[in-house]
Amino acid sequence: MAELIVEVKNVSKAFGDFVVLDDVSLEVNRGENLVIFGKSGTGKSVLLKCMVGLLTPEKGSIYIDGQNVATLNPNELNEMRKKISFLFQSAALYDSMTVRENLEFPLIRNYHFSKEEVNKKVEKALEAVNLISAIDKMPSELSGGMRKRIGLARAIITEPELILYDEPTTGLDPITTKGISKLIRDLQKELKMTSISITHDLICAEIIADRAIVLKDGKIRHQGLLHELTNSDDPFLQNFFTSEIIDE
Repeated sequence: MAELIVEVKNVSKAFGDFVVLDDVSLEVNRGENLVIFGKSGTGKSVLLKCMVGLLTPEKGSIYIDGQNVATLNPNELNEMRKKISFLFQSAALYDSMTVRENLEFPLIRNYHFSKEEVNKKVEKALEAVNLISAIDKMPSELSGGMRKRIGLARAIITEPELILYDEPTTGLDPITTKGISKLIRDLQKELKMTSISITHDLICAEIIADRAIVLKDGKIRHQGLLHELTNSDDPFLQNFFTSEIIDE
């Protein structure tokens, strides 16, 4: 039987009178790659933030690897977060640090590795994304695609069980998008990680998605295999995915 790593049960979240998530439930199996679609403001990023305890839902519960996120004390929450990496749209690199220092940061902050172990992990992560030559460069010296790859290297360096991607290919040209997406897929297979990805990019989704869901008005309105959604007769899905293709 498949092993669940994420369980979201009847979660609701509002900001004032604006309901962002409305009784959302979903499950993600270990090793699965789930893609979340939805228009801006439909709660995609809020859902990810609830998963890691950055936001607290008004109703419902979220379990990560069997642990109820809302009931964890600060120390337990920090330990749980060590199992998770978050790749932001901008790659979120520290501009004042070299590539090496950016990758060292989560290792030094959260673990007790020796300097030799840290060096080996940094080099291994950079080799995985084919950027070992950039180890002593500054982020300002890198292209957008290179920054994304460095961000991915930092995301995998702690060998997380779960990676959350927030628009991993936004702002990239189609060729670079395909390269980043294939890299994401290959690394997750190699390292046996689970992922949840927010994206508007069908090129990326077609490469990385095992399954997809579509949020609308704070609810999961559609879910299934990507080709089932993109070929659906549902008027909303037809309009949504046609618009996404045009936007590309």
